[in-house]
Parts: sequence; structure tokens; C-alpha cells
Amino acid sequence: MSTIPANESTIEWKNWNAEIPATLMFVVQDGNILLIEKLTGIGQGKINGPGGKIDPGENALQAVVRECQEELHITPHSPVKMGELHFAMSDIPDIHCHVFMSSAFDGEPTATREANPLWTPIEAIPYDKMWQDDRHWLPQMLDGELFNGRFEFDGEKVVWMEVRFGDSAQDLWLGDA
Repeated sequence: MSTIPANESTIEWKNWNAEIPATLMFVVQDGNILLIEKLTGIGQGKINGPGGKIDPGENALQAVVRECQEELHITPHSPVKMGELHFAMSDIPDIHCHVFMSSAFDGEPTATREANPLWTPIEAIPYDKMWQDDRHWLPQMLDGELFNGRFEFDGEKVVWMEVRFGDSAQDLWLGDA
């Protein structure tokens, strides 16, 4: 388990509910990861994985596939749910995010109005251009660890976090894929 800083969370996590259900996908092949430069919406200008809001009537798996198709014109094969992220935000609605990995896809990663694709060597992931929380769970996920993370943000700065790894993290997941 990782935590920073030592202060207590101001959020009552047992009663916490996100306003936005969302997804992220990380495609990994041959030591590279497919990231995007986000051009619209929440996180505009940041580097991240493709993904977005879960639409009414969709589950997380359906949504992450649809988002990859819309943002990059790819369809990931056999996505595997690796974790959940819970974001208590100070300036945007709170987000509950289901995170997936895949090693194969159909299509060619293509720039759209929403995103520019970026194949990046895993050892060169640009954490300084990503959300602050990513460096606290993405490396472990890329090593195959399941995770569950709770983060409090003040603007774009993490002010409190707790991340659990391994099989016990799955017991904390709130939603189905």
C-alpha cells in the first residue's frame, strides 16, 4: 500500500459517490505503451491512455472499447480490468475510473479531434505531462499488479492518496467491468 502525504483524507470514502463513471485503456506491445495527447474535455493537454465517460446503459468494458474506437479508431482485443481509480476533485466532478490493459487491437491508431496517439517506450513514459496520480499506480499495473487507488486533488495537485496493490485490491472495486 502507498500513501502520501501523512495527513488524513477530508473525504468520507465509505459514503463517497462519483458523479462521472469513466474508463482508461493502456495498450502495451513490445515494450511500448499507446498513450494519447488529450485534445478535448477533462485532462485536455495532458498525456493519458484513451478512455472516457461510461454512457447510460453501458458497462465499463463496453465503454472503454467504444472510447478507443472514437478517440483512436482502434478496437482493443480482450481488455483485462487491472484496477479502479477514485478521484475526489476540487474543481471538476468526482470520477470513478475503471482501468484496462490490452496487448492487441484492430485498426491503426489515428489522430482524431479528441486525441493524438503516442507510442512511447515504457521506460520513457512522460509522467511530468500526465495527471499526478499516474506515477503512483501505472508502473505497478504495467508489471501486472491489480490496484485500487483513492486520490484527493486540489486542482491538479494530489493532496492525499491511498493505493492498494495485489489481489486484495480487487476486493475494493466498486463496479463491474
